[in-house]
Amino acid sequence: MTVLSVNLNKIAVLRNSRGEQEPDIVRACECVIAAGAGGVTVHPRPDQRHVRPEDVRALRRCIAGRVEYNIEGNAFAAARGAYPGLIALVREAMPEQVTLVPDSDAQITSDHGFDLDADAASLRPVIQQLRALGARVSLFVDAGTTGLERAADLGAERIEIYTGPYAKAFAAGDASAEIARCVQTAEAAHNAGLAVNAGHDLSQANLGLLVDAIPYLAEVSIGHALIGEALYDGLAATVRSYLRILHSHTRVA
Repeated sequence: MTVLSVNLNKIAVLRNSRGEQEPDIVRACECVIAAGAGGVTVHPRPDQRHVRPEDVRALRRCIAGRVEYNIEGNAFAAARGAYPGLIALVREAMPEQVTLVPDSDAQITSDHGFDLDADAASLRPVIQQLRALGARVSLFVDAGTTGLERAADLGAERIEIYTGPYAKAFAAGDASAEIARCVQTAEAAHNAGLAVNAGHDLSQANLGLLVDAIPYLAEVSIGHALIGEALYDGLAATVRSYLRILHSHTRVA
């Protein structure tokens, strides 16, 4: 079955809005693991707008091999204040997976993937460092990206398809073109020997169609919609709802 990795960034956003310690991101982590999530994702940024370095360390202690730990981030963003840089955090937290994302402070959220041709020279040594630390490396790419053999050549083991445009098209009532782009990219990656993850703006409404279209989808990383839905239904219940969708739509490839 496709693994559900719950992104806890929004828990940290809510906590930071008061400048105190509640809600507790470690307690949220315990909750999603108990509810059956197969992974936990965080995306620490240099400006520390949500997850902070101390959260990354505390979550490592909480997870402690129980599920997969996925740290997202921009490896080219310089250390700043208490933020030591992505590779330094990975060295401390030893996550099972690192998802490299070409984001910047100016972006509210990740909104595009790597250009594998233009970014290859800078990505290669970073991927080598992360692999040497024992992390699986996934590259964030746009749906429709071609030349996925380049990602494999760079040393990446997975890609994560940016599903924001798919989610917008689904909400507008016609996702056919965007789901086709996702499938095209997934098939190209699969043929290049890469596993396929997906994430961004996935929700209970649009998840099933994506999983049906990509039966070998390894992992979905979901945070914003899941935490929003949890405000109404509760965090554990919402995680279980996502897992039911994954169970009912996953089939053997």
